[in-house]
Amino acid sequence: MNSNLVSVDWLNDHINDPNLVLFDATINKVIDVNSTRIPNARFFDIKKKFSDVSAPFPSTLPSKEQFQTETQLLGVNSNSFIVVYDDKGIYSSARVWWLFKVFGFKNCAVLDGGLPEWQLQDFEVKNYNKETYSKGNFKAEFNANLMTNFKGVNRFCNDANTLVVDARSEDRFLCKVDEPKEGLRRGTIPNSKNLPYTVLFNGYKMKSKDQLLPIFNTLVENKEKIVFSCGSGITACILALGATLCNYNNLVVYDGSWTEYGSLTN
Repeated sequence: MNSNLVSVDWLNDHINDPNLVLFDATINKVIDVNSTRIPNARFFDIKKKFSDVSAPFPSTLPSKEQFQTETQLLGVNSNSFIVVYDDKGIYSSARVWWLFKVFGFKNCAVLDGGLPEWQLQDFEVKNYNKETYSKGNFKAEFNANLMTNFKGVNRFCNDANTLVVDARSEDRFLCKVDEPKEGLRRGTIPNSKNLPYTVLFNGYKMKSKDQLLPIFNTLVENKEKIVFSCGSGITACILALGATLCNYNNLVVYDGSWTEYGSLTN
């Protein structure tokens, strides 16, 4: 299987495949016996297990060693096929999909529509219980070209061949409303353009490639590289997913996004 997006019908048909690893990547989820999940789902804890918790900004990229250790503990093997979902439709699941690309794992897909679409189709849900998994053998390899930092984005936003795209809402991009993070100033990265991530959806699901192509083609024009930013590096990955579905290459996510940029600039 080589796909970046799979349907709930596909997952329902393949949910017991031996090489399938299914992740629930819902952010800020408290897992207890009453928590709902798709059968066989394993909880992928972005905030505590798959971020650098010592970093000054939220959801910062973990080290290669941390990512490898935590994914092995969740039973990821080099020949696994990973499907990841969240409880909003497509939100934090795209971040996990991008993390696997960053660390050299190509066989990962986002569940189109996530848990809401799964439940809309009346497919089975279960509650969580404590589980352990056989340790996986996945070996991480860091691809530095897929992520950038404050220094890198300053270079990119002044490069005529690169487009910086901001996934925040139009009101945030135009500085009409305060940032949700307390104390963070309003603003935008110089020379960036706005594409709110919600524009890519029909309901909970991603728009078709035919619907996405004119959105990206109009924005990108003849740029050679696209750098995606947002509030804290989560929804930027939704834009990266949409661009990937449209066969764009040379895609980069700004890990710290506006939380970092707005904090380090006046």
